[in-house]
Amino acid sequence: MAKPATKLKPAKTLEQTLWETADKLRGNQEPSEYKHVVLGLVFLKYVSDRFEERREQLKVELAADGIKSERINSFLEERDEYTSHNVFWVPEKARWGMIQDSAKHPQIGEIIDNAMDLIEKENPSLRGVLPRNYGREGLDKRRLGELVDLIGSIGFTEMDDHGADDVLGRVYEYFLGQFAGKETGKDAGAFYTPRSVVKTLVEMLEPYRGRVYDPAAGSGGMFVQSAEFVKAHGGKRTDISVYGQEFTDTTWKLAKMNLALRGIEADMGSHSADSFGEDLHPDLRADYVIANPPFNISDWWDPKLADDPRWQYGTPPQGNANFAWVQHFIYHLAPNGTAGFVLANGSLSSKSGGEGEIRRKLVEAGLVDCIVAMPDKLFFNTGIPVSLWFVSKGRDGNGHRERRDEVLFIDARKLGSMETRRLRVLANDDIEKIAGTYHAWRNHDGGYEDVPGFAKSANFDLIEKHDFVLTPGRYVGAKAAEVDDEPIGEKIERLTKELFAEFEHGHELEDLVRERLGAIYVG
Repeated sequence: MAKPATKLKPAKTLEQTLWETADKLRGNQEPSEYKHVVLGLVFLKYVSDRFEERREQLKVELAADGIKSERINSFLEERDEYTSHNVFWVPEKARWGMIQDSAKHPQIGEIIDNAMDLIEKENPSLRGVLPRNYGREGLDKRRLGELVDLIGSIGFTEMDDHGADDVLGRVYEYFLGQFAGKETGKDAGAFYTPRSVVKTLVEMLEPYRGRVYDPAAGSGGMFVQSAEFVKAHGGKRTDISVYGQEFTDTTWKLAKMNLALRGIEADMGSHSADSFGEDLHPDLRADYVIANPPFNISDWWDPKLADDPRWQYGTPPQGNANFAWVQHFIYHLAPNGTAGFVLANGSLSSKSGGEGEIRRKLVEAGLVDCIVAMPDKLFFNTGIPVSLWFVSKGRDGNGHRERRDEVLFIDARKLGSMETRRLRVLANDDIEKIAGTYHAWRNHDGGYEDVPGFAKSANFDLIEKHDFVLTPGRYVGAKAAEVDDEPIGEKIERLTKELFAEFEHGHELEDLVRERLGAIYVG
């Protein structure tokens, strides 16, 4: 008798294999600490790979120019030959080959710390950024050496369009997401916004060129996706200028490392700082603001903020920073700028602390462009339902004038699929559906039509009737019923057969249960 076919499990990706192995080596380290151990080594491997890649290129170039072999070695140690190609200068004792050779050495932790020091001293943009303390007593050096061997096994010295930058970038992003899923509490997702959420924001904003700003930058995922968007549409990473700010010092360092790893030059300020109390970019007026600020923060207020010029539409309540963030974004927009950001759904309807009045003023000022209700379980660290807001100062231009007194509401709560029992993701088709609807509406001549149960363009009169509550479900209505052209007689006959079949199946199950219980009783 033939054996039943075995369902083959899909092959694990490189990222999955690395993560599972690295996580086994974690030992007694908390994810919040081990995160920096792993990602620091990934970064060290990356800069060393890029350095060696450029070194090999340089050898070929020098040989082609007829430089004698005895002189080539001196040229290979010329710093400018690397930095002029946006490659970090890596001193000899910080190169991965030396780290790898010392993996089994009991002093491997101190060797790595020394390498981090050397790289920072030679590259001013990285000073104060790279993780230290690999030599600390609580970090198992055997496990650390195994982790070095693991990361060293990634052979990324390709010199093509899919080399170390892309692959290590994927590994880095995957690890960020996995660490976010491992941690607990409010800090679990503070440094990482799920990729499908970021991609939805970017696809709707379309930041082809200009200044991009994120004052709650986390680990820099918004900037990475924006740069990928530009590249995917035939542009260059230099088509956008990146400005950011991050409150938590360790997360600020992660962002600096993440962006450097991707070759993205960003002004993240000279240090970590609170965007409300210490705005590091006070004069910036960005073409795009894209952000996932922390939800419902209650301890943000400082008395010196009472008369802040950012509160043009009303002073936010001291117990909730949601509308402080919204007004901070608007304050930093250029005259034709657009912002896309994530907020908890409470911001759509809350009236406490004057939030309802601020929301009304934003709508009446013609700033609110679109509201998207998102599905649940999109985030690692919270089950709070969220929505995407899009506000724009440029609604009078670019064919958008006709929409000046309207807001587009999209109810996307039924989109997406469960990747795990805890986490939902939006597929590319889901993102295209949301973004395509928005662009068709915004262009006005893009063939937009309301879709019952999904999208509604509401004028201010209708929004006023709802007392300026912006919950999409209030506006999109119920989904249109599908046309049923099955003759009623045939339908009754079909449903009757299906019902009788279920009855029969029920009897079979009942007999089986009686048989099993009888066997147990007899035994």
